[in-house]
Amino acid sequence: MFATRVEDLLARWFVPLRLALVAALAAGDLALMHRPAGAADWALVGAAYAAYAAAVRLPMPAVAVLAVLLGTAEAAGSAMIVPVKGMLAIALLELAVRRPARELCAGAAAFALAVACGWAGDPAAEVPAALFRVVVFLTVLLLAGAYLRSARAAARAAGERAAAETRAARAAERAAIARELHDLVAHHVSSMVLRVGVARHVLPDPGPPGIRETLDDLHAAGTAALDDLGHLVAVLRDPATVQGDPPPVEPAALPAALERVVERGRSAGLTVEAAVDPAVAGLDPVRGGTLLRLVQEGMANAAKHAGPDATVRLSARVDAAAVRLEIRDDGHGAPAPPGHGLAGMRERVDLLGGVFEAGPAEPGWRLSAELPAAGAVRS
Repeated sequence: MFATRVEDLLARWFVPLRLALVAALAAGDLALMHRPAGAADWALVGAAYAAYAAAVRLPMPAVAVLAVLLGTAEAAGSAMIVPVKGMLAIALLELAVRRPARELCAGAAAFALAVACGWAGDPAAEVPAALFRVVVFLTVLLLAGAYLRSARAAARAAGERAAAETRAARAAERAAIARELHDLVAHHVSSMVLRVGVARHVLPDPGPPGIRETLDDLHAAGTAALDDLGHLVAVLRDPATVQGDPPPVEPAALPAALERVVERGRSAGLTVEAAVDPAVAGLDPVRGGTLLRLVQEGMANAAKHAGPDATVRLSARVDAAAVRLEIRDDGHGAPAPPGHGLAGMRERVDLLGGVFEAGPAEPGWRLSAELPAAGAVRS
């Protein structure tokens, strides 16, 4: 907890507050304790504060400039020695926190030389005591800087460990989901596809009307599901593929893929009236893939809930501003409670900054989605 607070105090966003605090302290000192005698004193303090303000980004040059200013004040016997020395001490602390040891040693030597400029003309007997005070002051200051530096490093290490643990937990969760998908879902789907394939081969030729076509469609749908499951398992097992997730279909092949979804709905008994803009072939992979998934889920819901004699009207249009999809049916089946399918469609559309709506429409059910064109920004 303390390390986190130290990291906050030394963060870039806290710099204006630190500058304001030092300015307030300097103003109080100048007003109550060390009043400037003239323009030279004001110029000295102003130059010192400007040098300190640069210490966050350029700590070593700032310490060097402040050391020269302090040496000048010491040699001239200026009343501004204490304010300038205070700013130099804070800049030296910044140096101890942010820079390597060799620069810290150089900064400490510059501080000592600047203070020694005020010893000229002092009795030799007083020099050891003054030197001892400087050594003690620098020791305390540098130890404080070293502690803050280590606390800051500890805060960063703790953050990195927490991030690594989070990544490991997510990877383990993805691996567990991938195992379940592979061992349970993919196994059962594979068994179903195999049995449908056997049924196709043992079916008499010619068989009952429509049976072979239905089995062919089931086999094709099952094979496609297995391919999708295999891809999903690979994505879950390898997090790198999540960032580079390939589209489910090439953009140029999107119209044909949509037509296959429509034909699958017709084979399920629906009457489908589809109007697909040929311009969908020019969509980028992300929007094209989203459109295909929306149509697949929308048609599957219609086949499941609208009833076998329902009519489905599908419209997919592309213009300069957006991709617009509408799927409407006149079925009279009971509306399904909200499930993962609708939530997944809404999430896909939200990721692209679009608008998704789904709900009862007299008669039947209506689903609509609007995907902004690539580069478009919704107000």
